[in-house]
Amino acid sequence: MNAVLYVHGKGGAAAEAEHYVPLFHGCEVFGLDYKTFTPWETGKEINDAVKDLRKSYGKVTVVANSIGSYFSLHADLDGAADEAFFISPVVDMEKLITSMMRAAKVSEEELGKKGRITTDFGEDLSWEYLRYVRENPVRWSVPTHVLYGGKDGITSLSDIKAFAEKYGADLTVMENGEHWFHEREQLSFLDEWIKRILSK
Repeated sequence: MNAVLYVHGKGGAAAEAEHYVPLFHGCEVFGLDYKTFTPWETGKEINDAVKDLRKSYGKVTVVANSIGSYFSLHADLDGAADEAFFISPVVDMEKLITSMMRAAKVSEEELGKKGRITTDFGEDLSWEYLRYVRENPVRWSVPTHVLYGGKDGITSLSDIKAFAEKYGADLTVMENGEHWFHEREQLSFLDEWIKRILSK
């Protein structure tokens, strides 16, 4: 018996894992209800969960959504997870953070002095987070499949292509897809994407 660990994105929930139960036949599917929200802390939660599953299951596949994918990239899963499916992954966190800083008109000097700043658009900017991202580049060798929406407003197509090329991931683009795959057509595309990969 094999296992699938689902890692949700921001505002998501572990219960979303139920969507993947009929897609991964013969597997036990688990949703990770992580309690932290930084790559170093959540990455450890993901690592612990994957290693725990390996004790009871032969193969462990990680399915991660949005920032859940980024956390997974910092979970030290090389040799622990056998395969990964990333849906709308955040792959360049430094670029995302600095973009939010520009939008909030916050300089690095100001963020460094204050440590944490809450923006008008509801996102917290953290100097510790930015420093971690810069000082801990991604190291990743888990065989990975990426699904990207052509209308994704979080990650650019050029960034997702660069990630796929650097880490040898196969990339599928749904031209009408968004960052959040939630409409019927998008979910159908997502399901068929997983089925196609698993049938190989």
